Amino acid sequence: MFKPLTITLTLGTLLGTGLHAPATAAAAASGPQEWQTCPNDKIGMECTDLQVPVDWQKPDGRKITLKLGRLKATGKSEGSVLVAYGGPGGPGIAITQSSPGWWAKLRERMDIVTWDTRGYGEQFSGLSTGLPCTWTRIPIPDAPRNDADFGRLSDTNRGYAEACRHQDPELFANMSSADQARDMEAIRKALGAEKLNYYGASYAGFYGQDYARLFPNRVRTMVLDGTWSHSAADWEGELEEMAKSNEEFLRRFFTWCATNDCDDVPALWPKLIARADRTPIPTKTANVAYRARDLQSFALALARQGAPAWPKLAQAIRKAAKGDASDFVPERGARYPDQSTGVTECADWPRFANRTELSATTKRLLRVAPNTGTANTIASGTLGCIGWPQPVTNPPAPLPKGLPPMLGAGTWGESDAVERVLSQVPGSTTIHHDGPGHTLYGFNACARDHINAYFTDRTLPPAKTQC
Repeated sequence: MFKPLTITLTLGTLLGTGLHAPATAAAAASGPQEWQTCPNDKIGMECTDLQVPVDWQKPDGRKITLKLGRLKATGKSEGSVLVAYGGPGGPGIAITQSSPGWWAKLRERMDIVTWDTRGYGEQFSGLSTGLPCTWTRIPIPDAPRNDADFGRLSDTNRGYAEACRHQDPELFANMSSADQARDMEAIRKALGAEKLNYYGASYAGFYGQDYARLFPNRVRTMVLDGTWSHSAADWEGELEEMAKSNEEFLRRFFTWCATNDCDDVPALWPKLIARADRTPIPTKTANVAYRARDLQSFALALARQGAPAWPKLAQAIRKAAKGDASDFVPERGARYPDQSTGVTECADWPRFANRTELSATTKRLLRVAPNTGTANTIASGTLGCIGWPQPVTNPPAPLPKGLPPMLGAGTWGESDAVERVLSQVPGSTTIHHDGPGHTLYGFNACARDHINAYFTDRTLPPAKTQC
């Protein structure tokens, strides 16, 4: 199965603590930050530049620039909340400027601070130092069926990665979520805060988990919203939980079909998947035909949207069962499930070393999720990392003891994943939303009120709170 690099993990853990003192000295010498109006500002946000090492193992080496943005409290400030929206590469400043109303209530008592993450520059509307490569979106590859396929996939991935790596090898090698977490610590110091308050949505929840591992004594409050686990002691078990969650999305749809004139669809689905695994199902779009995992991925995307999308999914399955998968073809964008060049992802997640490991994982996930298999799990997402020229520098690892109670939130599937993370931190709770969507703070007033109370007063909602 997956083989996380235990030596890399050990070194990463040591570096997380060993670099603390030099970084503190560097921050102390830099003086207070100078804030000024952000570029193209229309909401009263001010910005500053923070210099940090490109390689945190070399604190006195080359520096890169992080652009920070701040919305000052509208009342008396009691501190700052550092905010990140995920992606990876979501531009914190631009997103905050586009949705300032999210933070109106919290701003009555606290400053809102965000930043554009390292490496994700102009192409992502980011203002920090960017990795100057072409961030190509490519179809998620098929699982190799033999060793020769595995070797070809390895070389293909290496080609994409080397084209990007060539532009700035040092920054390319320091783009993991742990590097983002060390940047967060530098931001905390630059703000002059004794401890960190952090809101991490989606992929930025991994930055938070890594920060909690590296700097547990610096956490005051931390919210993980709509994210997954980068803190599992048993990574194979976490992959199974991810697959089970996907299976549950499709089972909800099948249950709905039983009373909504599509009771034939649950029986059609496994036959369709078995057929597509042998021969791709054609569409009316030229040169587009779908294998089993393509159909599973598209079906999951529709199933996650809840009842409004389920009639369309039922129709698409019926039509594909008759030999035409056209209704699965996206109206816009890529026509196959795809992902961007995974510079951060390939540093964060275990990857398959050979086809034997891949086949064993595929069979195991099919046992726990026969309808969805490996689709939309890290197991399929990291197929694009096989052959990557940079090793996994930041594999998942458990959270340490001694963390203060933390708060999780999420929709279907997400809240369960966050709860698995926070079960390691006594006193933590998770807000559950029994419905579709992705993240809660910006779209669910009930969850937002609980999260604001936690940030301001460290008041946690009751266990199993529903919003």
